[in-house]
Amino acid sequence: MASGKEIRGKIKSVENTKKITKAMEMVAASKMRKAQERMRAARPYSEKIRNIAANLSQANPEYTHPFLVSQAEAKRVGFIVVTTDKGLCGGLNTNALRLLTTKMREVESTGNKIETVAIGNKGFGFLNRVGATVVSHAVQLGDAPHLDKLIGPVKVLLDAYQEGRLDAVYVVYTKFVNTMRQEATLEQLLPLSADKLEADKGNHSWDYIYEPDAQSVIDELLLRYVEALIFQAVAENMASEQSARMVAMKSASDNAGNVIGELKLIYNKTRQAAITKELSEIVSGAAAV
Repeated sequence: MASGKEIRGKIKSVENTKKITKAMEMVAASKMRKAQERMRAARPYSEKIRNIAANLSQANPEYTHPFLVSQAEAKRVGFIVVTTDKGLCGGLNTNALRLLTTKMREVESTGNKIETVAIGNKGFGFLNRVGATVVSHAVQLGDAPHLDKLIGPVKVLLDAYQEGRLDAVYVVYTKFVNTMRQEATLEQLLPLSADKLEADKGNHSWDYIYEPDAQSVIDELLLRYVEALIFQAVAENMASEQSARMVAMKSASDNAGNVIGELKLIYNKTRQAAITKELSEIVSGAAAV
């Protein structure tokens, strides 16, 4: 059995760890509220421009943007992988990367090659370890997403699709549901997925009047569409990260409290045994005299 001094050292070590996890939990809770506000503020714009772009794909303008046309002969698929820069957030990144791995195997089984863009340090490290082709990356984004840091790396895949070198572009991220639940999500970014049309689809068809001309309006709109989806994915992922980290640190603090309680119980038993032994020795000595 360990001595009382060793057990006191373990108790002190676990108490110090508990202080750290408690502090990280409070920091994550503070950042989580701000991240959720940014994410919820971006949702209405993202959903509206998604609907407009989806309806536009069903219209019949004199100009059709390459983003709305499937490139079936390219034999290459692009993935935008959104993960966190830091760890200690439970299974958040693991779930998203598992979903990505399943889709990559499915794509490779059809004979297609894969190109990826990594947003976040964890995804960048994973893609390098599995030997995926990383054409660009963005890491160390901080606590708030910035479009100027995101659009540059993503534009590599967008240009490749526009030039007909990619079949499709997918984005993988973690969608925020609530504080206790986050869902790993894989969505088709390009070409515009038909299932996005279901909400506005009816017995009518959409058409628009373009000023000054269809090409100028559609080019600008589709660029805003892609920017909105990427920004929303990163905002959702950041909100999910802080929520998952807060829950993970709370669980770690609770576990540390349980360990401290068990160690104190062992310490008290050890101390009691030592006292009992000393009393026995005293009584034995007195009896011998």
